[in-house]
Amino acid sequence: MRRGPILRLKRGRERARAHPWIFKGDVADVTPVEPGGVVTVVDAAGRFVGRGFYNPRPALCCRLLTWREEAIDAAFFARRAAAAVAARRRDGALPDGVRLVWSEADGLPGLVADRYGPVLVIQCGTLGMARARDAAVAALRAAAGELAVFALDDPVAARLEGFEPAAGWLGPPGPERVVIHEAGVRLAVRPGAGHKTGLYLDQAENRARSAALARGRTVLDVFAYTGGFACHALAGGARAAVCLESSPEAVAGARENFRLNGADDRAEVRAVNAFDELRRLDRARARFGLIVLDPPPFARGRAALEAALRGYREINLRAMRLLEPGGHLFTFSCSHHVGEADFEQACREAATDAGARLRVLDRLTQARDHPVILTIPETRYVKGLLLEAT
Repeated sequence: MRRGPILRLKRGRERARAHPWIFKGDVADVTPVEPGGVVTVVDAAGRFVGRGFYNPRPALCCRLLTWREEAIDAAFFARRAAAAVAARRRDGALPDGVRLVWSEADGLPGLVADRYGPVLVIQCGTLGMARARDAAVAALRAAAGELAVFALDDPVAARLEGFEPAAGWLGPPGPERVVIHEAGVRLAVRPGAGHKTGLYLDQAENRARSAALARGRTVLDVFAYTGGFACHALAGGARAAVCLESSPEAVAGARENFRLNGADDRAEVRAVNAFDELRRLDRARARFGLIVLDPPPFARGRAALEAALRGYREINLRAMRLLEPGGHLFTFSCSHHVGEADFEQACREAATDAGARLRVLDRLTQARDHPVILTIPETRYVKGLLLEAT
């Protein structure tokens, strides 16, 4: 097979045999290649390592797509998309809301694809994948069905990689609003609006799990977004739910979801700063039988790690004080730079300061449609604990 442009690794810089990321410091030299083009990666002795997209602009300059001698063409995307979609089928069918492609975890670094009923939302995070968007979309539609496609690139990643982020329908427009079914709960999604691609699909299994612990409880859903956890808890028999959320759009979405599930008479959404309201509830000696802490990333980079850990200690301290005896706390971090051990230590320190005794019932992570690859630890970013007050 013709190898085309070559990227040669420095001696001793061969992590790329197991991990798809290659940084500029790993590179000995590169033959001429168009930014976003495909390069064949070889080691210092010229032996084949893999093939991926190259971009000289960011520090992370190459992401491997394959460790095999195969072309990166339409047939390649068709194989990868078919395998990814097949892995998400349950009893032969795809869930209403499901992540079809999770970047490196599905061998397509820089690509995220989520299905919401009749709509596919696709997000490109690298120049190479943005250039291959048409091939990726065609492959996904062949594997998952003739879905309307909305492109929603991450503007931060696009700026770093040097391409114009897409935002809009590719081809005929689909519905502005979709209602999906998630473990018996109805959730409204507006493709292209809100956070992520419209919904936090990574928490789908944890949301469903919370319902089993909710019967007869009063629930506090902190950083509630559109109230997914609270909706599941109310469907599971919770007596009432209070949601804390600062985004006006998310507050409106939460109220819509409560109406969709016939639970608006048992749910309250407070448009507040979560830190401030947790302190106020603590002073008021409020008590809840089920609390969910699902904050946005507190650490966008390593420099913010200490501040992020302080934030996790603070919200967990307050939540632990608000938890009634026998109550349950779901607490999460989705900050990539906060490791599992660091997060648990922050929770441990919060429990000590709160004078709380908490049993660890389980360690939690993202839903199965966000697979984790053992040799790519970055594919696991959701860390969580299910705790019980004793």
